Amino acid sequence: PPAVMQAMQRPMIYHRGATFRGFFKGLLKQLERVHQTEGSVLVLPGTGSAGWEIALVNTLSPGDQVLAVVAGDFGERWARVAERFGLRVSRVEVPWGRAATIEVVRPALEANPDVKAVLYTYNETSTGVANPLPEVGELVRQHGGLLLVDGVSAVAGMPLEMDSWGVDLIFSGSQKAWMCPPGLVIVGVGPRAWAAGERAGFPRAFWDLREYREQAGTGDMPSTAPLTLLYALQAACDLIEAEGLEQVFARHRALAELVRTGAIRLGYRLLADPAFASPTVTALLPPDGLEADTVVQELRARHGIEVNGGQGRLRGKILRVGHMGWVHEPELHRLLAALEDVTGALRGKR
Repeated sequence: PPAVMQAMQRPMIYHRGATFRGFFKGLLKQLERVHQTEGSVLVLPGTGSAGWEIALVNTLSPGDQVLAVVAGDFGERWARVAERFGLRVSRVEVPWGRAATIEVVRPALEANPDVKAVLYTYNETSTGVANPLPEVGELVRQHGGLLLVDGVSAVAGMPLEMDSWGVDLIFSGSQKAWMCPPGLVIVGVGPRAWAAGERAGFPRAFWDLREYREQAGTGDMPSTAPLTLLYALQAACDLIEAEGLEQVFARHRALAELVRTGAIRLGYRLLADPAFASPTVTALLPPDGLEADTVVQELRARHGIEVNGGQGRLRGKILRVGHMGWVHEPELHRLLAALEDVTGALRGKR
């Protein structure tokens, strides 16, 4: 957004001074409101993927058993990170495009009563599925384990009530619905996660959330603050709060419906179960006879529009349209017109 771009032009200030401290404390309060939490929300330099490691090393110990709910490529990658850290990973494999519901998670918890944490992806970017976090949060809380959530493409674009839903830790990336350049990982931490952190046995240095919490108390960061990105994030929070959280979420739902309806009219099919289709990203199967990657390439070549293809098992099979953050109807109408043009042209070549 222009306001975010403008904020990034602000001059540098001393990152240990009173001006920065006042600014940073205010930003953290804004982030707490978006997360709907009385707990801590911290900002670290890094990308959303850093959140996988941050969540694990700050709450667990080598050899702990975790339940990884794998419903797409990002859930798969988080499970692999957990395995590399020496955790005992039990996987719940969900068909890609289906949702990780309590009907899937409950039997796995019952079969693995010693699970210390559940690794759960709120919005699976690779499949366009929004998983039912509130009901799974209640289930995990009843079990007694921690609920660690990848919210990279969800937070600030989809409802989040961190405290009432029983989310112990959730992380997101500045480049998604936060409307900023990449480079910040935003981490919400609840009291049960802090308590687990006191027992956690993994070595921690740069990703030690205890240091970030201690420094945040005085409006500081443990290392040099990425000022330009923090200015951007504050401007984005201002925009979100000015629009209103409920209106932000309603806009994302409306834009998702616009994309889905328009694409289906052109012969594309949703990969996701419609009941769990994401408000922030749509994954589309192309019409019979068309190659997804060719559609992606032609949108770029003919119209200068970037959409993405599939990841992991879905590489070459789908295209994905992001409609999160600073996106409005005119851009998506242009996309759908371009998609109609490309689809017609490719069908004519058959």
